[in-house]
Amino acid sequence: MTELLLELQQLDSAIVRLRARQQVLESGEAMRVARATFEQEESKLGEARLNLDTLAIEQKRLEYDIDAFSQKAAAEEKRLYDGSVANGKELESIQHEIANLKTRRGRLEDDLLERLQLREDLEAEIAASETTVSESRTALEKLGLDSEAELAEIAATLTRDLAERGALAANVDEETLELYEDLRSQKKGVGAAALTDGICQGCHEKLSAMELDKLKKTAGLKRCDYCRRILIVV
Repeated sequence: MTELLLELQQLDSAIVRLRARQQVLESGEAMRVARATFEQEESKLGEARLNLDTLAIEQKRLEYDIDAFSQKAAAEEKRLYDGSVANGKELESIQHEIANLKTRRGRLEDDLLERLQLREDLEAEIAASETTVSESRTALEKLGLDSEAELAEIAATLTRDLAERGALAANVDEETLELYEDLRSQKKGVGAAALTDGICQGCHEKLSAMELDKLKKTAGLKRCDYCRRILIVV
């Protein structure tokens, strides 16, 4: 009889674990986390692509401005050396203007180099982000399929275990079964526990030699002096 209780307890514990896992899967928490991760990575990729578009526009603007300053400087240099200007002050003014144009063009060229470096870094970031997004999407899809398969397996196992539990419970007398169920409701799902090497596997307390001797002399159901669970000596 007591051996049946231990089997029943082991089966009940397995059923509790299955139902807990079933509840987690049905709540979709894992899917929610995976979906949030995917959406976060996708948003990060979208932002990086927008930044790249902005850099491309800035690059074109800088290239246009650099070309414009180069053309202006070239035109002024032509005036400086083609003999069309003879006035010394005007020639000096042209030289100053050429120097100013080249200085401004130099600043723009520095800005362009900086943008080109930023673009290179951003393109590398986008490539890595695309890989991450692809992996997150695959993980999300796989999790959905795996969850469906696991839920189906849990349902089948629960059906089998509950049928087996019914058969086991039918072989336990009504009074003992009622006590076991009461203890299970009070003791976190564990109403019967093995006594191994003098230790109750329900509360993990070691019984004294006197308590063990008392148990040997106890007729009928044996109970742990500490947690009051039904003890099965193994």
